[in-house]
Amino acid sequence: MSSNSIRILAGNSHPALAKLIAKRLGTDLANVTVAKYSNQETAVTIGESVRDEDVYIIQSGCGEINDHLMELLIMINACKTASARRITAVLPCFPYARQDKKDKSRAPISAKLVANMLTVAGADHVITMDLHASQIQGFFDCPVDNLYGEPSVLRYIRENIPDYKNAIIVSPDAGGAKRATSIADHLDLDFALIHKERKKANEVSRMVLVGDVKDKVAILVDDMADTCGTLGLAAKTLIENGASAVYAIVIHGVLSGKALEVINNSMLTRVVVTNTIPHADKKRLCPKLDTIDVSAVLAEAIRRTHNGESVSYLFGHPTI
Repeated sequence: MSSNSIRILAGNSHPALAKLIAKRLGTDLANVTVAKYSNQETAVTIGESVRDEDVYIIQSGCGEINDHLMELLIMINACKTASARRITAVLPCFPYARQDKKDKSRAPISAKLVANMLTVAGADHVITMDLHASQIQGFFDCPVDNLYGEPSVLRYIRENIPDYKNAIIVSPDAGGAKRATSIADHLDLDFALIHKERKKANEVSRMVLVGDVKDKVAILVDDMADTCGTLGLAAKTLIENGASAVYAIVIHGVLSGKALEVINNSMLTRVVVTNTIPHADKKRLCPKLDTIDVSAVLAEAIRRTHNGESVSYLFGHPTI
C-alpha cells in the first residue's frame, strides 16, 4: 500500500548534492540505475516502486549538460509511466538559462524549449535556484519555485568576510544591479556598478566603474561565473580604483575553460560559489575557491512542497 512518502531520485550530474538533500530529509536515495548503451543511448532503470508516491528528481544543469538533461527527461517519463502521484524536477542550476530571449536574428529561445520538454516528459512541478532571468518561470505551464541564494549569501558575508561593515557591494554588469542593490540594502552598505562592453560572448573589451570603492572591501555578486573573465577584469578595475580587497560571490560556479587559471592569477582574494554545481575537484586546483552549501534550502523546499506548506518563507530566511 502506498504511503505517499517522499521519493528522492538522483541523476549523474550531482550525486553529492542529492545525498546531502536526502540526508537532511532523513531518507535514502531511491534505487535508480542510469547507464549508457554502447551507441550512447541513455538507459534508466528505477529499482523500486514509485506508484502513488511524491517523487523528486534531482539533476543539475552542469557537466555534460545534454546527456544530463536527457537523463532527467527519461527519469521523469519513467516515473510518469510507473504511476507516480506527483513528479517534481529539482534543477539547482537550470540548463540553457542564458538562452532566454531572442537577442539577435534567428536566435533560439532554448530555455523555453527545455521548459516544454520537461512539461511534455511529465513534470508536474519544478524547483530551481536563481534563474538567470526570473521570467523563465513564465515559460512553464506548471508551477515553478525559483529559490534564492541571497539569504545564504548574506549569512556568508556576515560570518566570513572580516570588516564587512566597511565593504561595498559591486555588480559586475548592469543586469545584476537589482541583485546587488538588494544585498547592499539588507547589509546597509553602499553599492557600485561596473559597466562592461563586450566584443563577443564570453569576452569583455573594457570596464568602467560607477561608484567610489577607495579603501573599501569590494564584494562582487553575480548569479553565474563561467570563464571568470568578467570577475578577473572587474577585480583588476576595482583594485586600480583603490579597493583594499576584492571578494566574488556567485550562485552558480560553472568555472569552465581557463576559469581556474584566471582566478589564481587574478587580484581576487576569494571566489565563493554555492554547490548547485559540483566543484570539489576544482577546489583542489584553486585555493581561492570557497563553498556555500545550499542543500538545506533545497531540502526544506522539498519538505514544504510535500507537506503543502508555503515555500515563500525561504525567499528571505537562511536555512541551517
